[in-house]
Amino acid sequence: MFLQNAWYVAAWDREVGRTPVARTILNEPVVLYRKADGTPVALEDRCCHRHLPLSKGTIVDDDLRCGYHGLRYDAGGVCVEIPGQSLIPLGARIRSYPVVEKWNWIWIWMGEPARADVGLIPNWWWCGHEDWAFVRPDSLAIAGNYQLINDNVLDVTHLAYVHATSIGTSAITDFPAHVEHGDRFVRLTRLVADRPPPPLYQRAGGFTGNVDRAQIVEHTPPCYTINYAGCTAVGSRLPQARRGRSVDEITRSPSASGSDGGDRKIDLMALSAPTPETETTTNYYFGFVRNFGLDDPAIEKILAVDFVNVFREDLVVLEAQQRMMSLKPGAPQIDIRVDAAPLAARRILAAMMAGERPSPAAALR
Repeated sequence: MFLQNAWYVAAWDREVGRTPVARTILNEPVVLYRKADGTPVALEDRCCHRHLPLSKGTIVDDDLRCGYHGLRYDAGGVCVEIPGQSLIPLGARIRSYPVVEKWNWIWIWMGEPARADVGLIPNWWWCGHEDWAFVRPDSLAIAGNYQLINDNVLDVTHLAYVHATSIGTSAITDFPAHVEHGDRFVRLTRLVADRPPPPLYQRAGGFTGNVDRAQIVEHTPPCYTINYAGCTAVGSRLPQARRGRSVDEITRSPSASGSDGGDRKIDLMALSAPTPETETTTNYYFGFVRNFGLDDPAIEKILAVDFVNVFREDLVVLEAQQRMMSLKPGAPQIDIRVDAAPLAARRILAAMMAGERPSPAAALR
């Protein structure tokens, strides 16, 4: 159900301090806190004595004390004190997890600690770059499987229906998408030429006529997705987003930022990192980065409020899907052309998860 050897977002950096914070990640209870020097810590949220969640305890120096009988655990999960006795039993420890603070998120590695490679955290460099603004909304709790979110962000044709009054237009389905994929990525590119801008883009960019738009979605399993949206005056930008070009290439190019030649431009991205809680619940972390209107409160409001409301429109659909899937498990479904990218992502993730499972022969040894 879940890929273990991968990084997942455990929390926004602002959510974790000197008070224990409880999370459920891949069906596992986790408690987060910070040491006195600010270093984040992640432990199994369970006292090894009588299983009270340690998130109900207190922080003492750099350790976590259980709120039931006072057992004290260090940042490595080792019990270092039991009030009333000097002998600490063998096995008095809980699991600790590798954590990294990057891009304003705290990332956690749920698999084998020795395989925790920081280089596998997505390179979302826009989040910390002076030429880009990063809007960081609170996460959304979704009563749905995380792969439904992956499917949703990889299928931009739903914008014409789910988001018809915000960021979608019927023109999306008039232009075919190109899908590429490899062992560890899926990229979908759609170019929409000389069409009216969606309502929110019209407000953000001040466009008075038709625009050219580029939609690029890049997905890396298990759950990292960039949804890039480029919108410009007709004829001024579209060739940059030709097939085969990554979002990184496009946004690093000199003409990708700001405005040149008097043309209005919008370059923005939604960064998605939904973290599975259980098979049917997800904590959806996402943010928006842009290279226009960096000091414009009106633009900030559009992204911090209006675009979050767009994501809430998705929430209604995703939770309705999950309810029906739970009511009708195994019910047949068909695939259509727009499913090419989501299906590719699911196949890649399934292969990665299969690679973590021991072979039948190994299990018998």
